[in-house]
Amino acid sequence: MLGIEGYEPVWHHDANALAAAHRGRFARLIGQPLVGSWLVWDLDEQTWFTGGPVVFGFPDANAEVTHRKFDECAISWDTIDMQASLDWPGLRLDWWADPHPAIQAAIGRPLTRVSVIERISPNAWRPHVLHAMEFYFGDMRVALFNAMDENGLNGEPEVNLPVGFWRRIPVA
Repeated sequence: MLGIEGYEPVWHHDANALAAAHRGRFARLIGQPLVGSWLVWDLDEQTWFTGGPVVFGFPDANAEVTHRKFDECAISWDTIDMQASLDWPGLRLDWWADPHPAIQAAIGRPLTRVSVIERISPNAWRPHVLHAMEFYFGDMRVALFNAMDENGLNGEPEVNLPVGFWRRIPVA
């Protein structure tokens, strides 16, 4: 999937289900330092290809996270071979290590907690919208969020989310 051999993400659009499915794996990573990250890179445009997964590397595991559609997120573990070529028709893509400043600043720092953020919507068809994964490295926060059918990244400090509009769900 996504031009990555062997990559079969399981998509979630419910924050509680996503947190429950991965709580145990993330709990085992607490205290481990971030040793690296990898993004899919568009070689022709010389920019991050935001449609591909973001890989967070820890000593014991790689967490592979990606968003798609309006509110879907998938997390997989150690399934991506970043030495294998990427096969996306019409694009020349490759894995690049540590290109994003939000993640660069966290390298070497231990993971202290992980959360999922969901937006509370007035729409009856989807009252909760899965929005982002937050990775905390001490007082540093890296957010990987849904940027409408692709990934977005930022390293902005934690904010108090407006009650009634947003909810933070602890994972580990």
